[in-house]
Amino acid sequence: MAELRPGRQEEADERTSLVCKLKNKQGTCNLLSATFNVINSIIGSGMIGLPYSLKQAGFPLGILLLLGVAYITDYSTILLIKGGNLSGTSSYQALVNKAYGFMGHLILSVLQFLYPFIAMISYNIIAGDTLTKVFQRIPGVDQENFLIRRHVIILCVTVIFTLPLSLYRNISKLGKVSFISLILTIVILIVGIIRAITFSAQISQTENPWVFAKPNAIQAIGVMSFAFICHHNSFLIYGSLKEPTLSKWAHITHVSVSFAVFVSLVFATCGYLTFKNYTEGDIFENYCRDDDLATFGRFCYGITVILTFPIECFVTREVIASVLFSGNLTTVCHVAVTVVVIAVATSISLIYDCLGIVLELNGVLSATPLVFILPAACYLKLSEERWTHSDNLLSGLILAVGVLVMIVGFVMTVLHPQECSHGKEMPYCSFGNASLYNNTAPFVQQAQPP
Repeated sequence: MAELRPGRQEEADERTSLVCKLKNKQGTCNLLSATFNVINSIIGSGMIGLPYSLKQAGFPLGILLLLGVAYITDYSTILLIKGGNLSGTSSYQALVNKAYGFMGHLILSVLQFLYPFIAMISYNIIAGDTLTKVFQRIPGVDQENFLIRRHVIILCVTVIFTLPLSLYRNISKLGKVSFISLILTIVILIVGIIRAITFSAQISQTENPWVFAKPNAIQAIGVMSFAFICHHNSFLIYGSLKEPTLSKWAHITHVSVSFAVFVSLVFATCGYLTFKNYTEGDIFENYCRDDDLATFGRFCYGITVILTFPIECFVTREVIASVLFSGNLTTVCHVAVTVVVIAVATSISLIYDCLGIVLELNGVLSATPLVFILPAACYLKLSEERWTHSDNLLSGLILAVGVLVMIVGFVMTVLHPQECSHGKEMPYCSFGNASLYNNTAPFVQQAQPP
């Protein structure tokens, strides 16, 4: 992971501490809570698309790409804060504005709004899909019951949980919520491991599941970038620390990304090993509807994304406040902006229900520039080191890779969009499962017995 030379480390720590004392006096978050917030930010809806990204790239190449994206995430997240130190800024927007002026600030603001906003939409889609199937498995519940339909569940979750949590003004208050989300993520991981051991043998063999590389590897990088991005709220979490320094942030980043890599590798590997070429963009679509363990996993994941939703809302609200209100929101404006943002995101998620294309497009169009392109570009613009310095060389390489992934990934996503398997029962499930239809689908496609 990224390291700093001792001399520059001390200098950066002093400058960082000074910037935060002047600009962010409200920091109350300890290292542990900040780590939970970063982990919670990384491990969101993108995690369930990681098994599919291995299918897209080819299993061996997919593992290598996943490790590469994780390293770049770690390096570029620290690079952002280093850029903030060099420019004397304490937000992503201010950093890009310092480096590239108003046009750069405008581009970042659009990207930094779109990524968490689309993520909020995907969280609602996941909550609606997963919790609908959970409630359908409750004994005695009528499958036609209006209260367990996707639209009703999304609205109830929004009003009861996500809106109240999103109304907090201080992100450090979400530390305990992030810890709960972390525990549930571990439970989901255990479910995936158990099903890889007990269910994979029941899946019929598919053609060439172990091919090294496939043409859709670029799209896979987009999904992985979506899964690992935490840059859009890095300054927000960094500024919530008590006496933040670059060394503390580097430690938080290393621990958070390392844990996220472990969880992501195990989850992606178990998912792909279980279903191989059957693997869908939403891995929970692969499990049969009468699988009670998978149903428990769906419930845990539904709760996880509900608890992650407020962090993304914080970022969208921060961008709106920065662009339209000079960074300050009164209590009335704070509530109004929050309600409007959540209302729009919820409305879209009620209309559109195909998760896979949402993850891919958000990955290549929003996540890739935020992870690869902008942190590297800002550091190269502000760095006073020679171009042959290791940080400059690596930043240049990351920038070039990011541009390639963004352009090629978008073209391939448009030309070869992911099929939406929403609501279908998989062919390896028993015929009887077809009667447990999904209320979220416009029609039921019955599965044929293998």
